[in-house]
Amino acid sequence: MIVMKFGGTSVEDAAAIDRSCSIVGERISRKPFVVVSALGGATNGLLEAGNLAANGEMRAAMAIADRLEQRHLELLPSTAEHFVRLRELLKALSAIGEFSLRTQDLIAAYGEVVSSLIFTDRVQRLGFDAVHVDARQCMITDDRFGKASPLRDLTTARLEEIARPSLNSGRVVVMGGYIGATKLGMTTTLGRGGSDYSAAIAGAALNAEEIQIWTDVDGLMTADPRIVAEAWKVKEISFEEASELAYFGARVLHPLTLLPAVEQNIPVYILNSRKPKGTGTRITRQARPCRNLIKSIACKRGITIVTVSSSRMLMAYGFLKALFEVFDRHHTSVDMVATSEVSVSLTLDNVSWLDAIVEDLKSLGEVEVATNMALICLVGNNLKYTPGVARRAFGSIADINILMVSHGASNINFSFIVDQNDADSAIQKLHADFFHDIDREVFEQPA
Repeated sequence: MIVMKFGGTSVEDAAAIDRSCSIVGERISRKPFVVVSALGGATNGLLEAGNLAANGEMRAAMAIADRLEQRHLELLPSTAEHFVRLRELLKALSAIGEFSLRTQDLIAAYGEVVSSLIFTDRVQRLGFDAVHVDARQCMITDDRFGKASPLRDLTTARLEEIARPSLNSGRVVVMGGYIGATKLGMTTTLGRGGSDYSAAIAGAALNAEEIQIWTDVDGLMTADPRIVAEAWKVKEISFEEASELAYFGARVLHPLTLLPAVEQNIPVYILNSRKPKGTGTRITRQARPCRNLIKSIACKRGITIVTVSSSRMLMAYGFLKALFEVFDRHHTSVDMVATSEVSVSLTLDNVSWLDAIVEDLKSLGEVEVATNMALICLVGNNLKYTPGVARRAFGSIADINILMVSHGASNINFSFIVDQNDADSAIQKLHADFFHDIDREVFEQPA
């Protein structure tokens, strides 16, 4: 059997849903287990309505609910009952005046619940036997609302119990991604982009032959084609390289997606639902050798650099421990770290708690904050042990100022920070250098 995940753009309207359902129909002999996201933009609309309701702006909240209902009812009229419950929940939020993470998950879940019902109906209309499975019955998670983690053993047992019999009998199984429930039945979400993760969890639990991520791009690219028009498609890449690209800005994949697949050695394919005949990108444990030094260039924007300077660091122990305890206390992860004898610089992409972090860091030394930076990441096999990587990269962008560098911590990653205004230019120059001669066994021009 195979797992097929369709993202928001692959189910954004009736035409997209029909196209995606046809793709499923063409693979019916492979026993597809389908995971779908909410209709494009629906999750943002649901959360916006919740925020407005909690702030007492019920007219605006209900207007959003009306638009969402109309959009979904045009696709499947029987989903009206879900919007009755949504409005009741919005009224309760207005009375409480608070939009907790737990309630955010409850509101957001409506998107995947309804889209998966619509998708099941459309598959049935094509003449195939299909069954809907509520993810909250299968995807059992902890109670970390907003970013829950699946409890793998329980989830596997539930999927085997609920989904396996239908798959074995030739029925298409359709489940909403991104959502789950605690052991007590409280609705949770896996974090934004979590539908990819749902697909990988299901694939690992059901021992799938492969996991297909259907989106609106041809696959992983050598660079963002919006920045580099001549970017190439990567035909094959390793799990390790793809995970690094996902973490450092390649939006095609959710960073956690590949972990369950790696453990089970299940290949993952990135495919374009608008070009279903394309071959996409194949992600495997061990990719074929490549003549090009790097596979792709990723970029993460909106980076903030926090620098702490203190003479107390000089020949002292315990300083870094105290420093990182501040970030731990405020649940903020750090991407890159650079140290000298009297200062430490760290990069953040989540600045929700920046003011509180800076206030706490002042007890350790002088704090300086630089915003609107970009982290550029070159990913390729064995970069750590390949001479001349830094020389070649920096030679390509000799006229651009480099603010921080990370090399050697990872075998496949060479990263550095530039001003966000210089990011596009840097990526274009790096791509022109590293991909002027292409290994056509690994790369191809997109269709």
